[in-house]
Amino acid sequence: MPKKLVILSGAGISAESGINTFRDENGLWEGHDIMEVASPRGWENNPKLVLDFYNKRRRQLLEVTPNNAHIAIARIENEFDVTIVTQNVDDLHERSGSRTVIHLHGELLKARSSFDEDLIYDWKEDINIGDFCEHNSQLRPHIVWFGEAVPMMQPAIEKVSEADILMVVGTSMQVYPAASLVHYKKVETPIYFIDPKPNISKSEIPNLEIIADKATIGVPHAISMLSRI
Repeated sequence: MPKKLVILSGAGISAESGINTFRDENGLWEGHDIMEVASPRGWENNPKLVLDFYNKRRRQLLEVTPNNAHIAIARIENEFDVTIVTQNVDDLHERSGSRTVIHLHGELLKARSSFDEDLIYDWKEDINIGDFCEHNSQLRPHIVWFGEAVPMMQPAIEKVSEADILMVVGTSMQVYPAASLVHYKKVETPIYFIDPKPNISKSEIPNLEIIADKATIGVPHAISMLSRI
């Protein structure tokens, strides 16, 4: 029976495909205050601004492709039982061939009803004011905004707690609640932390292996190490 490998991925892995990272050092996202475009209040105050913002992100996503890190992760499914838990809202893992992906923060290529959060649609076009669900309620991006519940958190916790191997790539694990996931692993479970500027030490987490490289280099390196486990 193949070992269970859980991969926690974040913005860094998609950045190498050309996806702009979540925010810059000034707390802005593409020149916008985060709360203007990623909070229920921002949506209530200016839904057109929010829709325009995510429409641009969606168009950008459709122009980029998976990189070597995404592809390497997909290929290792031949040897391991792989689950990806991602903070990213793009579909680059799926496009590279990964089959089990848990999206903690929603999915950019989906829209959902403002009336019924369980009413979700596949959506690759712009979402415009006047695009309604079947209940005549405005559609919104299927994104988990600040202040909203993270419904996929519990399934992610369960997967991490069952993991035989854990890999963290493209995320500094500073954004909660996602950052807490590493603490649900079994003590004996090895964890491979891939980041060009790691902000974590081996004294903080048991069985930690740090690979100080960007995702496209660090992921294949980590995978080569897995063959020796």
